Amino acid sequence: MIKKAFSIVCDKVGAVLESQGYTKNKVNNTNENELVALYTGENVAYSVIYYVDKMHMVMRSCAMTDDGPDNEWKTMATWMFNPETDTEKEASSIGNDFADAVSTPVNVKRVKQTKKKKSSDDGNADPVFLYKRLVKLFPDLKAEIKEEEDTYYPFRAVTFAREKVVPKVNAMIRLGVKADITKLMGILSAQYLNGDPDTRAIITIVILNSVEDDKRDIIIPLMSDELTKAYKNAYKFKGKKVKPEKVKKAVTATGNRL
Repeated sequence: MIKKAFSIVCDKVGAVLESQGYTKNKVNNTNENELVALYTGENVAYSVIYYVDKMHMVMRSCAMTDDGPDNEWKTMATWMFNPETDTEKEASSIGNDFADAVSTPVNVKRVKQTKKKKSSDDGNADPVFLYKRLVKLFPDLKAEIKEEEDTYYPFRAVTFAREKVVPKVNAMIRLGVKADITKLMGILSAQYLNGDPDTRAIITIVILNSVEDDKRDIIIPLMSDELTKAYKNAYKFKGKKVKPEKVKKAVTATGNRL
């Protein structure tokens, strides 16, 4: 089942990347714990990988050099896939999500601007990109994002996180379904790595610091090492006053400021 599921995911990702000029490469992988697919372009390489022991399906990216991928992989998305209980339907959903991740305007712009050797570890995915990634877990966010975009300019990223994202995150964690929480932490971990400074601050200071203290032991083991370290540093500021976001002027349906 897992080989079929992996093929479904890769077919969807490959269709998008090949339309952008990427080439699927043959991968000589002797690690029985991994299934790997590799796609390379002029400046960026993408990899889909399934970890058998963790049952994680992962979408990654890294920069290209003259010798090929630099192998400084950054995770873009992580989903749990249990071959004993999940079906081709779940595999198709994962494939669609991964395909969306490599076809969004933000990502395409990032790829075009990426040099063959990166000069900075900072990502450039903005908070709105983070929120759109979370739509997979919280479908109601889709309409709420559109409403925010139609009503305010610029997008009130911090206010949106506090009012729309935080309640949903806390409700999911309280419910305690590990598979869902794992997916959530996978998205936050990936977007912390790929996000700009505003996105990273929203993930740690706003979203994760809103989690109840007695739930910290649930979420920390499911985070990446990078996010775990950042969260522990951000936790020192929990409860302290943060400078409020400036209120933005409303926008009419025609785009004119009021």
